[in-house]
Amino acid sequence: MEAEVSMEDIKVYMIANLQIHDINIYRQYEKGFFQILKRHSGEFITYDDNVVHVEGDNKMEGRVILFSFPSKRHAEAWYADEDYQALSEHRRAATTSTITRISGLPERK
Repeated sequence: MEAEVSMEDIKVYMIANLQIHDINIYRQYEKGFFQILKRHSGEFITYDDNVVHVEGDNKMEGRVILFSFPSKRHAEAWYADEDYQALSEHRRAATTSTITRISGLPERK
């Protein structure tokens, strides 16, 4: 009998949408971001500064960033990390942003 996969163990994806107002301050955020992401087993997937809006009323503008974590627990630990929270003050000062977490699907057997 196979064990059921808990939703706690499902990969999660983070979608960040940023409108950058001060590139110099934002670059301070970028410099520290990847080290903290890796500390929490995060994986950078891609970013795009030229997002194409296809449909709907909530158009994303500016930079869209996609990254993932092996689980919700990893994502929550990353966001709560004191080093990340200190670093994120640069992002907050330099951008208007939203960060959204979505859950992946369990692997099909």
